[in-house]
Amino acid sequence: MSMRRSLLIGCGSYLPERILSNAELAKKIDTSHEWIVQRTGIHQRHVAADGELTSDLALAASRRALEAARIGVDEIDLIIVATTTPDDTFPATATKVQAGLGAVRGAAFDVQAVCAGFVYALAVADNFIKAGQSNTALVIGAETFTRILDWQDRSTCVLFGDGAGAVVLRGYEGSGDPSDHGILSTHLHSDGRERDILYVDGGPSSTGTTGHVKMVGKEVYRHAVSKLGSVIEEALAANGLTAEDVDWLVPHQANRRIIDSMANRMKLPTEKVICCIDRHANTSAASVPLALTEAVQDGRITQGDLVLFEAIGGGLAWGAGLVRMGYPDLA
Repeated sequence: MSMRRSLLIGCGSYLPERILSNAELAKKIDTSHEWIVQRTGIHQRHVAADGELTSDLALAASRRALEAARIGVDEIDLIIVATTTPDDTFPATATKVQAGLGAVRGAAFDVQAVCAGFVYALAVADNFIKAGQSNTALVIGAETFTRILDWQDRSTCVLFGDGAGAVVLRGYEGSGDPSDHGILSTHLHSDGRERDILYVDGGPSSTGTTGHVKMVGKEVYRHAVSKLGSVIEEALAANGLTAEDVDWLVPHQANRRIIDSMANRMKLPTEKVICCIDRHANTSAASVPLALTEAVQDGRITQGDLVLFEAIGGGLAWGAGLVRMGYPDLA
């Protein structure tokens, strides 16, 4: 039976030029390269330049994704930006990307699910396409997360970086079988009761300030391991698949120990897990598309591969998605 699917036809990424090493951080706060690496796996992070906005990062990644997809901006009829660090309270950063690209069709809006934002945005775009409300969507995860850090709090400021990643989705009438190309399924969850273990202590309604990231690290780790494990199993079961069917795990790059825990749970060898946290740190909503783009560009992820995305962030919000990479000739 025919089923409308969302094909992932291109991806792109952008990282700011400035690199902030652990050694440089250790000159400013009570930490060390060894302390950070042992606990997180992070060696460095990219930091947006003064005046470089989230929309600038998103726009650069989007242009590269469109180039990879070999389509013109006139074909885009939906733009979704997942971000926790928008340029302005309003309008949506997605509308600035729309204007920057010169796109005039369809809708553009933001999605806020913190580190799970890209998976959420991917699910929203996929459902737009399956419903026939969009045919070609640009989905972006972009953050200038370093702008909401307290640089005196070593428990949080060493964890995050800035960056952007983008993918292009296009509607396709497929077979509906798990062996077919495209997004097989997405699975989203949230639990607002856990808000206080990961949040920002500011906002236009509460304090009138931007605020800084606050986190209870041990609790976040505990929930991440449990909830990500469950949603991975949910995604596989929904498609009649097992962990053995997965070719690549592209996880949210939050902490190397969490990434390793998911790989061990799935019994995936290290070489089948895309990990760039050592160079990018945690880029929140940008981390999954950044990792995906890197692995596509260096040839690890190829046509026909089954790829599993997963992420968890403040809210708590978490989710997973299964994608069969590659696509038939759409000409």
